Amino acid sequence: MVFQSLADARDYVLSNDEDYFITDEIIRGVSFKVFKNGPKLIPDILNLCLNHKEKDFLVFDKERYSFGEFHQLTCQIAHLLMDEYSIRPGDRVAILMKNSPEFPLIFMALSSIGAVAVCLNSWWTSDELKYGFMDSKVKIVFTDEQRLAKIKGFVSEMGVQTVLCRHQNSDKSDEFWNSLLTSKNNELPRTTIDQDSDFAVMYTSGSTGHPKGVVMTHRGAISTLMSWHFGLRVLDVMGLGPVPYVDKNNQPYQPCQLVSVPFFHVSGTHGGLLLALWSGTKLVIMKKWDPPEAVRLIELEKVSRFGGVPTMAAEILGEAKKVGAKLESIRLIDTGGAARPADQAREMAESIPNVLTGTSYGMTETNALGIAIRGKEYLENPEVTGRLIAPLAEMRIVDEFDNDVEIGDVGELVLKSAANMRCYLNKDAETSEVLKDGWLYTGDLAKIDKNELITLVDRKKNIIIRGGENISAQEVQTVILEHPDVIEAAIFALPNERLGEIVGACVFCGETSNADEDSLKEFLRKSLAAYKIPEHIWFKKKPLPRVASEKIDVEALKKEYS
Repeated sequence: MVFQSLADARDYVLSNDEDYFITDEIIRGVSFKVFKNGPKLIPDILNLCLNHKEKDFLVFDKERYSFGEFHQLTCQIAHLLMDEYSIRPGDRVAILMKNSPEFPLIFMALSSIGAVAVCLNSWWTSDELKYGFMDSKVKIVFTDEQRLAKIKGFVSEMGVQTVLCRHQNSDKSDEFWNSLLTSKNNELPRTTIDQDSDFAVMYTSGSTGHPKGVVMTHRGAISTLMSWHFGLRVLDVMGLGPVPYVDKNNQPYQPCQLVSVPFFHVSGTHGGLLLALWSGTKLVIMKKWDPPEAVRLIELEKVSRFGGVPTMAAEILGEAKKVGAKLESIRLIDTGGAARPADQAREMAESIPNVLTGTSYGMTETNALGIAIRGKEYLENPEVTGRLIAPLAEMRIVDEFDNDVEIGDVGELVLKSAANMRCYLNKDAETSEVLKDGWLYTGDLAKIDKNELITLVDRKKNIIIRGGENISAQEVQTVILEHPDVIEAAIFALPNERLGEIVGACVFCGETSNADEDSLKEFLRKSLAAYKIPEHIWFKKKPLPRVASEKIDVEALKKEYS
């Protein structure tokens, strides 16, 4: 049975697939829709990987771990955490390292004993890390040699124990790996864990002020993962799911994801690690982003899914054309964290056979649950952000007085679901500002049309006020990205003595671009009122800087050019 209507397909799955039966439950005094069945805890997901235990799970340079080996190592680390390091449920433990096998292993081991993984940003400076340690009050940190050099000046005085996992040349550290040799436990410790207890803390990008630690619960993460699976199931019953994983010789191959985003970000843990454990997907971990290496790995490992920022997707496509790679194994390319040029999505669909390309919006505060769109509907509506991800989430778009706005009008996006964070760590006032009766006030401005397609317009605080006229930085960015030479763009306010603020822009163009400031302004005049045209446009010779969430670091550019 194939359904044409999205609503009918959702109703069918909700009524007939017991995995997605829904009930209501009170969580922290508020009623939420929750899944009645399915996994309840992060360790439940770990145990699901035993369904694929002979298959490859992690690939990192020359190292390769099966699902079964990953499960065994995680069990050994879980016992090591409790026996050697005296970690107990509720204790916070930091993971601070670049992407490597130890991160997912320690992350899952901590979750399996009821401890809380504090995922610190490996790109932070020493001062930023010091703030993270002071804020999270961790007992121990698992780290690599490069990050250890950043923190050794203050961790000892804080009483934080350090464990070295990887050397700077990416070799394993004996300090961590030799300790595993003494452990023969192949089962998880018996620990009672409440599904509404904390399992992780991840820090927001901190593009303004100190970053905030987002406290996530087991139920919150599971709610997101189940919602994603529900969406894929709905696509299947509509006949819109990915083409089967079969190569040109009609041989089936294992689903495989290329990991290019950091594990300290929710896209890395939830959209990468946890989703892969659940679905039997192989993860190929890149040491650092490198387009030629990415294309090589896609062809070698038969990568079927790639997720990252739009620039990464464009660089993969460009490199593939350069070396003649077909990318025939790719089935899904999803981007987020920045606006995507409409031409890029069309080019992806035309250049890569069998690909479903899409875009998504989520927040650390929502365990990455939010809005998404892919496939034909996305290609027909490349300017939209997508649809609210069903079936748990509810949404409103409200004005400054918390009244719902009319269809087509712009207001603040407000989301409610069991996936929402519990709180900001140690920040009661900030928590109260954004969490109200289960509703998360995102600070993002959005609108919805009669077909329930949602478009993010801007950040609530990203309005440029030029001589009393409100200008959406997002609107200007959208138009400038339509220029064929512009790959990335950031729009920001510049101080002006007469007008208060004026519009500034910074762009990254392709190597063969001949675009200059005058030609870009002339291009913008076709679509934007004169007062919205950037007064200054700067050109970068490399991709624009980004914060941990992979969003463009607009604040850094603003400081550079103000």
